[in-house]
Amino acid sequence: LRICSHVLIKGSLEYLTESSKQAILDTVRSKEDRGMRTLSLCYGSSMNSLVYVGNVGIVDPLRSQVPASIEEMHQNYINVKMITGDSKNIAVSIGKSLNIHSNDDACLSGDMIDTMSPDELAGVINSVSVVYRSSPATKMKVIKALQAAGEIVAMTGDGVNDAVALKCADIGIAMGKGTDVCKEAAEMVLANDDISAILGAVKEGKNIFYNIKNFVFFQLSTSVSALSMIAISTIWNVPPPLNPMQILWINIIMDGPPAQSLGVEPMDTSLDRSPPRSPKQQVIDRFVLIRVFLSACIIVSGTLWVYHTEMVDGEVTARDTTMTFTCFIFFDLFNALTARSLTKSVFQINFFGNTTFLIAIGASIISLLGLIYVPFLQTIFQTEALSGQDLLKLLGLSSSVIIVDEVYKLGLRIFTDYRSTVRFTKNKLSEEKEALIP
Repeated sequence: LRICSHVLIKGSLEYLTESSKQAILDTVRSKEDRGMRTLSLCYGSSMNSLVYVGNVGIVDPLRSQVPASIEEMHQNYINVKMITGDSKNIAVSIGKSLNIHSNDDACLSGDMIDTMSPDELAGVINSVSVVYRSSPATKMKVIKALQAAGEIVAMTGDGVNDAVALKCADIGIAMGKGTDVCKEAAEMVLANDDISAILGAVKEGKNIFYNIKNFVFFQLSTSVSALSMIAISTIWNVPPPLNPMQILWINIIMDGPPAQSLGVEPMDTSLDRSPPRSPKQQVIDRFVLIRVFLSACIIVSGTLWVYHTEMVDGEVTARDTTMTFTCFIFFDLFNALTARSLTKSVFQINFFGNTTFLIAIGASIISLLGLIYVPFLQTIFQTEALSGQDLLKLLGLSSSVIIVDEVYKLGLRIFTDYRSTVRFTKNKLSEEKEALIP
């Protein structure tokens, strides 16, 4: 408008007055408030005296699934921020349409961010949902401020000017239709440009982490139990409860398919809405170690009790080792069942949800029965046939590991809920205190 002297109104030229300029600006803002990018049209022979014709509103339609995906991200504790080169009105309008911005959120321009110190920006960045009129340098400052505030930052981009920001972020995400430079700088590429794939990757990452914890728990509890039994029998100066072939079978078969099948456990739906874990959280934390200790104590105590009660004459027979070996395997199978979830009760888990696990357990049971009842294998593993009453007795005893684990999980759930309630109350009181401060 600064280089226009006239305006074309209904086919006739009129001087561009202040009221005309204001009317044009109001029209532009009205379009921007509806998320339109505006393009003004004018003509003339002199760049200092053009005729203003009008403006065009251009709509870049949103993908229908994006608002729902962003809302689901919020429910999964993923805070989404929009950084754009558009004007404030356009950015706010689009942000509201995407469920990114609300009236309580703050907006910052690139120029405002440039005038702030890193500490000042880090202090307010969590309350900012939209950054408008940004430059590549602005994106870098926003990323560093979020990281300084303790956040894990994922950055999406598709242009050459996004490459540096993608490299700076903890996770750079390039669009599939973006430039090659952008893809090279990113750790993840959205092949179909669908933002919902990010949420799927976050969920899968949670599932992998917790499946690893389940796998480690089962492996540790099995190994600690076997080593403890051998160590205790050595200290007591009694013959080992398991012979080398039986120990080898436990290591290969029990630590093989059942343990590996825990790694493909389907996503626990309760984890969908769980807060993000700290990057410093260890796979083997104190809760895993406590659970390993409890399970190992039950397995070792129960197995050695069977070994002691069977060895009444002080001599180790094939029946003694068979009862001990079978008891240990049953304990391990029940322990594998409890290892399918860190916090959920066995009775809350979909029993048929992990087909691989069921196949592995079934194969382990069949192979165990083969060792006990097939004459050829009896000779190799020094076992003998057990009666149905023996098997029922061992099943009842070994199922006690489920009871102990259920009590532990119940206590863990109560503790977690209590800690979450205390944390929520503290945050609420802190917010009310800040609201009272003038």
